[in-house]
Amino acid sequence: MFPSILIVDDEPSILKSLSGLLSDEGFEVQTATNGYEALKIIDAESPDLVLLDIWMPGIDGIETLKEIKKNNPYIQVIIISGHGTIETAVKATKLGAFDLIEKPLSIDKVIVAINNALNFRRLEEENRYLRKKTLEKHTITGNSPLVAALKKQIAVAAPTDAWILITGENGTGKELVARTIHQLSSRADQPMIDVNCAAIPEELIESELFGHEKGAIAGASVKKVGKFELANKGTIFLDEIGDMSLKTQAKILRVLQEQQFQRVGGSRILSVDVRVIASSNKDLKDEITKGSFREDIYYRLNVIPIDVPPLRNRLEDVPMLVETFLQECAIKGLCKSKTMAPEAVDLLCGYTWPGNVRELKNLIERLAIMVDKDIIDESDIPAPYNPVCVEGTGSIESQFLLIQHLKDAQKAFEIEFIQRKLMQYNNDIAKTAEAIGIEKNHLNQMLETYS
Repeated sequence: MFPSILIVDDEPSILKSLSGLLSDEGFEVQTATNGYEALKIIDAESPDLVLLDIWMPGIDGIETLKEIKKNNPYIQVIIISGHGTIETAVKATKLGAFDLIEKPLSIDKVIVAINNALNFRRLEEENRYLRKKTLEKHTITGNSPLVAALKKQIAVAAPTDAWILITGENGTGKELVARTIHQLSSRADQPMIDVNCAAIPEELIESELFGHEKGAIAGASVKKVGKFELANKGTIFLDEIGDMSLKTQAKILRVLQEQQFQRVGGSRILSVDVRVIASSNKDLKDEITKGSFREDIYYRLNVIPIDVPPLRNRLEDVPMLVETFLQECAIKGLCKSKTMAPEAVDLLCGYTWPGNVRELKNLIERLAIMVDKDIIDESDIPAPYNPVCVEGTGSIESQFLLIQHLKDAQKAFEIEFIQRKLMQYNNDIAKTAEAIGIEKNHLNQMLETYS
């Protein structure tokens, strides 16, 4: 299918010569002698591109351009002018014109401008498609009243530039909410930069967030751009901000207030324009009372609070989540397409899910890979999700009591405890170590020992 072009000009000679030349180049060509006629054709035919004369009787090219872009923003428009001025070019560009070509027309320039505009249109269409797929990927799954309310909050908050604080337990999908907000915002075409506040060592936080100049710190052989600079014009996501030390909070406060900073070892003040979204699994008001979180940072971040409900409070969403995760497993090639029997889904709906959606997703992936059947049934659901399995095999506590020696029982408990905690924190070593109160290196050593 050949691209369609509408030529709008009040000079018959221009219409005749241009339409003939462009038809020879393989384009489908229509013509109009004024803006009114052009707008009627656009409403009926929706061409890929419009060549628009700027000086015409009735409504001129600028007014016609305004109308085209108001109702058909994705149609590319190239302005043709016999009296081109910088002021006209700037005005047309601000209104959405792709290019401006002066008369007398050079067919080579016209062809180049048309191809560039059509290539730009294709890129825009690809970006819209990818954005739509990204948005679908980050959609919050569920139809429960709590999820419906959450989606409404996101839809209202996302288009604004307001800062947002997302709270909720581990595994509820706080990062998913943040990404959805970014994708629905006016900054969606700009980057969203994640900062795991719990994982960055305190001595490196300034370098990570603000960057450093060459030689500013030990081993810095090149300049480094920090997270805030990378997020300029976009969104910075401060994940688990409640785990940030007071010293780090003090360093970040000025940047949050002024959106200005200096790289480590640098003297130049850099300004950024970022939208800040933060998340925490802690009650930050309690942390303020304890003295472990700054009140000024809390109120700066908490412009729009969004709380993500735990899975146990929206168990009616479990069947949809199960179906979604099974489909994802098949799409990723982890297994062939599978379904879950209603009785098995009912079992999962009766569980409290301390690890929330993340725990459910991990379980479904495990079952999809390990169960060698097209339908996962009730007997495939393991303990503790299946009470029958617990009764038949004995609870985990009972199994520990069967061990003869205290040392062996301690080891068995550590293995089971670490496995469950890793599952709860999505195999994130740093977060798991923080949660259970040991050093990350110590946890790595334990995993190596028990492997």
